[in-house]
Amino acid sequence: MKKLYGVIGDPIGHSMSPDMHNDAFQSLSMDAHYHAFQIEKKDLEAAVLGMKAIGISGFNVTVPHKTAIMPLLDEVDPLAQAIGAVNTVVLDNGRFIGYNTDGEGFLAGLEVEYDGNVLDKRILLLGAGGSARAIYYTLSQKGAMHIDIGNRTLEKAEELKKRCPYPVKTSLLTLDEAAEKLADYDIIIQTTSIGMSPNVEAMPISLDNLHPDAFVADIIYNPIETAFMKEAKARGAKSQNGAKMLSFQGALAFEKWTGILPEPSRMETIIYNKLGGIKC
Repeated sequence: MKKLYGVIGDPIGHSMSPDMHNDAFQSLSMDAHYHAFQIEKKDLEAAVLGMKAIGISGFNVTVPHKTAIMPLLDEVDPLAQAIGAVNTVVLDNGRFIGYNTDGEGFLAGLEVEYDGNVLDKRILLLGAGGSARAIYYTLSQKGAMHIDIGNRTLEKAEELKKRCPYPVKTSLLTLDEAAEKLADYDIIIQTTSIGMSPNVEAMPISLDNLHPDAFVADIIYNPIETAFMKEAKARGAKSQNGAKMLSFQGALAFEKWTGILPEPSRMETIIYNKLGGIKC
C-alpha cells in the first residue's frame, strides 16, 4: 500500500516540498507520495486528527502552524520544544512526534561548504526571529563556542539569548554595532527578510568592515543571490544562500520518516530549477 506524506500550511501553493520529496521517492523506488494540504488556522486541530485517522506516515509543517501544532501532538522533541516550533511530524506507533530540522539543516548545509570547524568559530547572527532562533539554539546545542546576535531591537535579541537552554557565549549588538565589529567574525549568518524579493537591493547592514576570509550565509533563496551576498563576494568573502538550508532540512525530515537520507544536492537542484536559476 502506498504510504502518504505531506506538508500543511496556509498558503501552500508556493511550497517546493512536493517536488523535492516526490522526486526522492521516485529516485529511491519507494512506493510513497507527498501531497501539499492547505489548512486554515481554524481547521488545524481537525486536520491533525484526520491525518492520524488515515494513517499519514509523516508531514511537514509551515507557516502559520509551526507553533500552533505543538500542543496537538503526542510528543515534541526537546530541541523543537526549546525553539518553540515544529516543522516535521513523524508517525511512530500511532503517535505523532514533532521535530524541528531547520537549524540542523542550516548547519549541515553550512558544513558542506565551510572549510573548518563551524562550532569553534566566532559567529555573528543577524536577526532574532523564528529562523534565527532555530539556528541559534541548534548551533548552541551542538557546542558552538561564540555566537553574537545583531538585531534592530535589542529587546528581542535579549529574549532569544535568555530563553536558550544551551550554554554559549553571546553578546548583543545593534545593527550599527554589528557593522562596526564585522571584521571580528569568521561566519556571518543573515536570517532577516531584508533583501528578499521584491526588495532585492536592500541589505541589513553595511559590509564595509567585512573580513575577506569570512563566510557569509544568507538564508534567503529568492532571489538566488541577494545584494548582501553579492557585496560579500565583491569583498572576497565566500557566500551561501538559503537553498542549502531548505534542501538539507527537507532531507533530514525525509530521513526521520523513512530511515533513509536522500541526496540533498538533488533536492537543491530542484529548488534552483523551480526558481529558474543556476547554482551560484
